[in-house]
Amino acid sequence: MSLAIRAAAPSDAPTIAAFNAAMARETEHIELDAKRLLDGVRAVLADRSKGFYTVAETEGRVVGQMMITFEWSDWRNGTFWWIQSVYVHPDFRSRGVFKELYAYITERAKSAGDVCGLRLYVEQENSRAQQTYQRLGMAKAPYAVYEVDFVLRRG
Repeated sequence: MSLAIRAAAPSDAPTIAAFNAAMARETEHIELDAKRLLDGVRAVLADRSKGFYTVAETEGRVVGQMMITFEWSDWRNGTFWWIQSVYVHPDFRSRGVFKELYAYITERAKSAGDVCGLRLYVEQENSRAQQTYQRLGMAKAPYAVYEVDFVLRRG
């Protein structure tokens, strides 16, 4: 399978939103509001300060995605790129799609000059994803994530 990794375009918004909805269903068992989600994807695509999406494509079909957002680190005087909204279509899993997306982003981050590292968060029960991240050289950080979510109210 030949993959092309590229920056997402505004025309990719419906696919990215559909992938995000599928990911939420699959990993967190929640249904996202379709309009809010599509508007959120479009907001990122329209405003680089919010982040950016990268997609993996084969034969003209987007089969994987990753969003990058930014966190300033005063300790490092640099920016962490947060990997978010990772999704690979089920028909293309275990075929190197995430590995290619990750390699592309890693190279972009290293060449940017002001990026001090990559971070991501993963569901505690998602051992398959955790194993993938470890195989690619990522290490579990000594932090836990806490949040107050004003939009998604969970059980």
